[in-house]
Amino acid sequence: MIHRLVFLLAMIPAGYVSAQVGQPQTGGPGEIVLLKRADKLEGMQSGAEEVRKLTGNVLLQQKGVLMYCNLAIQNLTTNVIEAYGNVRIVQGDTLSVKGDTMFYYGATRQANVRGRSVVLKDRKMTLTTRRLDYDLASGIAHYPDRGRIVDRENILTSREGYYDTRTKLFTFRENVRLVNPKYTMTADSLLYNSFSKIATFQGPTRIVSKDGTLIAREGEYNTVSRLSNFNRRATIETESYTLTGDTLLGNNASDFYTARGNVVLFAKKDRTTLLGDFGRYNRKAGVARMTGHAVVKSLVSNDTLFMRADTLWSFEFQNSNKPKGELQRRLIGQKNVLVYKNDLQSKCDSIVYETADSTIFFFKDPVVWSTNYQMEADSMTAKMKNNRIHTMFLRSRSFVISQDTVQNYNQVKGRVLTAYFAYDKKQDRSDIDHVVVEGNGESIYFAVDDKNKLVGMNRVLCSKMTIRFADRKVKKISFYGQPDSKLIPPQELKGSDKQLEGFNWRQAERPTKARVLGQPEMKAPEKPTAASGNSIKINASAKPLGVKEVLIDKKQK
Repeated sequence: MIHRLVFLLAMIPAGYVSAQVGQPQTGGPGEIVLLKRADKLEGMQSGAEEVRKLTGNVLLQQKGVLMYCNLAIQNLTTNVIEAYGNVRIVQGDTLSVKGDTMFYYGATRQANVRGRSVVLKDRKMTLTTRRLDYDLASGIAHYPDRGRIVDRENILTSREGYYDTRTKLFTFRENVRLVNPKYTMTADSLLYNSFSKIATFQGPTRIVSKDGTLIAREGEYNTVSRLSNFNRRATIETESYTLTGDTLLGNNASDFYTARGNVVLFAKKDRTTLLGDFGRYNRKAGVARMTGHAVVKSLVSNDTLFMRADTLWSFEFQNSNKPKGELQRRLIGQKNVLVYKNDLQSKCDSIVYETADSTIFFFKDPVVWSTNYQMEADSMTAKMKNNRIHTMFLRSRSFVISQDTVQNYNQVKGRVLTAYFAYDKKQDRSDIDHVVVEGNGESIYFAVDDKNKLVGMNRVLCSKMTIRFADRKVKKISFYGQPDSKLIPPQELKGSDKQLEGFNWRQAERPTKARVLGQPEMKAPEKPTAASGNSIKINASAKPLGVKEVLIDKKQK
């Protein structure tokens, strides 16, 4: 009987079948569903509607789309088809849909497929869900229940999603999760192009890999090349650092990132922070570059060194003298450098800070202030100990100035000058302990009595000298060689006598913490902090040939 039905169907002219199926439609021939094959056909009457039942190896066609099933109920009046058992939609040689049941609306070309496992496949990916609504006219497939998409590189899941079969673009909503062998991405919503492999997202998004975590609210991510472009304040966080910017471009494959707008790079191990308008970070090389209001904060113990420059560099490297895996950091500032630390401030053209041994190198017209001292030279080096200034090395045209309580300027200059500092626990400060001057040494010190009345000015020229201090007061001066020394009484002092050649008091340029950070600062009247002057007498005790000392005794007039 079934074979006879198939034979009879085959004998029906194609135009007749088309006319019967398309008769109820008003949308024109383009929307007619053709019956291509069935093992059995039964006519059914349901009120005014004409319905037929198709059983066994059913094949229907509309335009270029083929529909297969075991059983179909075809309403010729409404042009609606109910399909059951091994439902399959084939669109050309690129796309297919499989399910247990289907409702197909011929007028709108809408297929609603249901089943335990509804599968949509094309050449690039496979979508699995329980419910799929596929609009063949627009090429949009929608799954209102949880769906799972698998392609060559990724597995994506979400509570709801859309797939444009023409543009290969997925739209995922709620509980979106993309799993790649190298990382996992979670988001509230996500656009994913299965052809270009680019994920575009809006809303909180997190990408986690063995190298770290990326957090953003808007942007694009290439799941193959791992190139990223993030907006609306994005952050990359690893075990050792975090990088944040208003926009963030990155290459996760090469670990190279570029950030713009309120950039913050924080190194966790040594608690160093770089700030700026534009930053670049090469994680594999351990190199960071910051420009535009660039500032670095380096925290050691309980004190923080703040440094500002037109360009800031940070280099991470392995120190051969340290255990393997323990990285050291070198900070470099270029152009218009300002430094602020509790016991040290500086202004120069370029600077190098070696955090491993707490050494700071100052270059090109550097000036350094510490407590009540101003130091200048062609180049300078500061050695820190226990996070406090310990030694200052001044090379070529060295000049040290301090201002006393009566506004006189004590001065020392020479070719090479080394200043040694000592920490005063009671005062919680580092003061100069002694200064060694080598080559073309010159000094000016003003002597005052107990009432701060000027006694005179001592001026010394000597190739080498050592000046020792106590409680910020000059205690002893040792001369090596033949010094040229004289004490000038107050009444004989002239303006030109009070300054050594090259004198330049630059207190107005002294950086404050607010100035380094680019913040408004409160102007306060300058308070002199230098020790009061002293009177002078010559110590007659025996010393090695060529060495003389001047003792400073405030009781002697």
